[in-house]
Amino acid sequence: MIEAIKDKVKELLDSGEIKGFLGLARKNGHIAPHLYQNIDELEMLDLGNRNGAGDARYPLTKYLTNIHKAYPEDTFGILVRGCDDRALTTLYTWNQLRPDKVVTVGIPCPQELADACECATPFPAEIVAGEAAEGRESTSVNEVENLVLTDRFSFWMDEFVKCIKCYGCSNVCPMCFCNDCSLKCDELVKSGQLPPEIPVFHHTRAMHMVGRCIDCGLCEEACPSNIPLRTLYKKVNSILDQQFDFQTGTRRGQRSPLNMIDK
Repeated sequence: MIEAIKDKVKELLDSGEIKGFLGLARKNGHIAPHLYQNIDELEMLDLGNRNGAGDARYPLTKYLTNIHKAYPEDTFGILVRGCDDRALTTLYTWNQLRPDKVVTVGIPCPQELADACECATPFPAEIVAGEAAEGRESTSVNEVENLVLTDRFSFWMDEFVKCIKCYGCSNVCPMCFCNDCSLKCDELVKSGQLPPEIPVFHHTRAMHMVGRCIDCGLCEEACPSNIPLRTLYKKVNSILDQQFDFQTGTRRGQRSPLNMIDK
C-alpha cells in the first residue's frame, strides 16, 4: 500500500498540483509529521502502522490549518484516514480551510485500529490504496449508560478529578481553532487555578465541542491521566445525532445546528 501512496504523492508533486504533501515520516527510529516538498524525501514516508495499529497518529489537519493561514493561495496534499476526512469536511464548513486548496490522499485504518476506536467509518470517502475496514458500534458509551444514575455520576466525577489541567486535550484537537479559547476564560474555568475546579473544565470543553468533535480520539491518547474523553464525546455526539440528525463531518456542506449564523 505504501508504494501506491508514494506514487500518488510523486505524481502530485511532479505535476505541480500541490506545493507540498503533509504526511508522516520515519526518521531516526521515530515517526513524526513531515511536509514533503521534494520527491527524494518520499523514502521516509510512513503510514504509522508498522509496530501496531495506528501507533503513530497526529492531528495532521490541525497542522494543515496553520500552513493554510501562512500560505492561503497555495495548494497542499495531505494523508487522510476516516477521522481526518471528517475533520476536513468540518473545517471547510467553519471556513478554516478552502477545499479547492486541499488534495487528499486517503488510506483506510487497519481493522485493529477501527476496533480499538469503535469507529463507525474508519476510512475516508476516497481511498488511494488499501481495503476499507469494517465500522464498529460504540460499546464504551453503553457500559457507562447502563450504570444507575448515581453510579454514573460517581464514575465521571472520579474521572474528572484526575485532570491536571495540562491542556493536552485541547492542544492536540484538530477542531480547536478558536482565537479566544473558552478553556482559558477566568470566569469559566479560573485559568490560574490548579487543579481545575471539578467538573467545570471538562464540562466546558464538552459543550464547546458539540457539533465539532470528529471522534478521532487524539484527546484521550494525549491525556496523561487516562480520562476516557472519547467516551464522553461519543456520548455528546450521540445526543446531537438523536436530536438533530447530525453527525459531524459526514456530509459535505452540512452545518452544525450550533453553526447556523448566515455567512
